[in-house]
Amino acid sequence: MKRTRNVKIVATLGPASSSYEMIRNLHEAGADVFRLNMSHGSHDEIRERHAIIRQIEEDTGGSICILADLQGPKLRVGVFAGDSEMLEDGAKFRMDLDKAPGDSSRVNLPHPEIFAALEPGSTLLVNDGKIRMTVDDCGPDFADCTVTAGGQISNRKGVNVPDVVLPLAALSDKDRKDLEFVCELGVDWLALSFVQRADDVLEAADLANGRAAILSKIEKPAAVKNFDEILAVSDGIMVARGDLGVELPVQNVPPIQKRLVRKCRSAAKPVIVATQMLESMIESPMPTRAEVSDVATAIYEGADAVMLSAESAAGDYPIEAVTTMDNVATEVEQDPTYAQIMTASRDAPGTTIADAIVSAAREIAEKTDIKAICCFSQSGTTALLVARERPMVPILAMTPLKSTARRLTLTWGTNCVITEMMDRFKSAVVASARAARAQEYAGPTDQIVVTAGVPFNVPGSTNILRVAPCDERLIYSTDPE
Repeated sequence: MKRTRNVKIVATLGPASSSYEMIRNLHEAGADVFRLNMSHGSHDEIRERHAIIRQIEEDTGGSICILADLQGPKLRVGVFAGDSEMLEDGAKFRMDLDKAPGDSSRVNLPHPEIFAALEPGSTLLVNDGKIRMTVDDCGPDFADCTVTAGGQISNRKGVNVPDVVLPLAALSDKDRKDLEFVCELGVDWLALSFVQRADDVLEAADLANGRAAILSKIEKPAAVKNFDEILAVSDGIMVARGDLGVELPVQNVPPIQKRLVRKCRSAAKPVIVATQMLESMIESPMPTRAEVSDVATAIYEGADAVMLSAESAAGDYPIEAVTTMDNVATEVEQDPTYAQIMTASRDAPGTTIADAIVSAAREIAEKTDIKAICCFSQSGTTALLVARERPMVPILAMTPLKSTARRLTLTWGTNCVITEMMDRFKSAVVASARAARAQEYAGPTDQIVVTAGVPFNVPGSTNILRVAPCDERLIYSTDPE
């Protein structure tokens, strides 16, 4: 489905968006990528939604990307004898391994790995940070704390430990089973939760074994600290601002978001900005002005995609939420300031031949009357490099692999076209001209830029560029040379 914007929209599926009709309506309203949240829903439900997406893809004739989001290890307190307790500021409170129901003085925390990592002075956050505690004393099976921000604590509320690196694997036993299930099902991206270090990503990549690309969720202070190493081994990044805003002071999140988006763009790796983007639209058909500004800010920063969570999964107005995001993106990208920001934030070209080729393609396209940049890419590398340039003309990612087209659908500005396997550059030029004409990016008197790597089908070999006409002589050419 041809879009008139470059930034992509990720919509999470759930109870409010599980039928063929609703998912197709979301796609037609603007959703490019569908997120399957493995924290909710059985394997049978996930399988059914996956099948519906693939059926819609076949019915509409495009490429739809599917992102499976693994739950990650969930740290939670146990239960209370009265289901909940009110903790006052300054109160003493113990967390321990005792499985007995809790009271106003203590509760079970069934995670010995947390106690192993704690030190006096460490912070514990409960219920999304609404309750804060400082550790006074701790051992292998307990932590004695002082409540610094009180509130109601109840059964199985989540616990965050912001200032220590926990000796936890990013993949729980459930995650490993879910990973194998969705990889066999045929998803395009795997979002990895609770990432703290590069080794977490490498473990998931090893298990996926090329069946899906790995997207690391940055939601822990340790992940921010180790971001360069995590980015180097990840295929993409999600800035998961919800947990970041719990574990870090909220005022730290906007500059972190800006830095991470810039680093991802420089590395030519897609980045999603996520969490609470249109939160009020869970219950309201209209967003707040602040939410619209938040979405717009992520787009002005150059993010590849913006994401809806509960708004599309469980909200009352899923289609309206996607439509709002689509409208905001379209308006922002038509603003002359947007092009100026993309240009000003562009890094100097790298030193490889591929860097020089895609930089030249963008410059030629913007300084002359070029209608599109067509890049041939089997692995997706060339298309990612072109997208990094944020050109102000459409990008046609030409690939013989459906899997590559689906993964690239997450990437800024890419319009994916499935083509035959190529072995000559002339054939690639002809195919590009035909695709540009067929999808109405160019007319018979227009020109396009074509980039590719010769010899073909060698990942990362981008080394050739041609400005080509889209006239009938080329379109109907049968000359293989």
